[in-house]
Amino acid sequence: MRVTQIDGPVATAEFDGITRRVRVDLLDGVRVGDYVLIHAGLAIAIVDDEEAKSTLALLRGVYDAAQ
Repeated sequence: MRVTQIDGPVATAEFDGITRRVRVDLLDGVRVGDYVLIHAGLAIAIVDDEEAKSTLALLRGVYDAAQ
């Protein structure tokens, strides 16, 4: 998901119109615009832009194929 807002240890992150509030205090240096890997409401890794876009395209393809 992409971080759209940060308020202390909690960030708002978005993916395809889905918005979640997630904890980001396990990671150093999270900024608005970063892609993060989220598990159980916690951001557990900052993901490189190219890797994130590639992964998101793959997930969209899998979703579309399942429809």
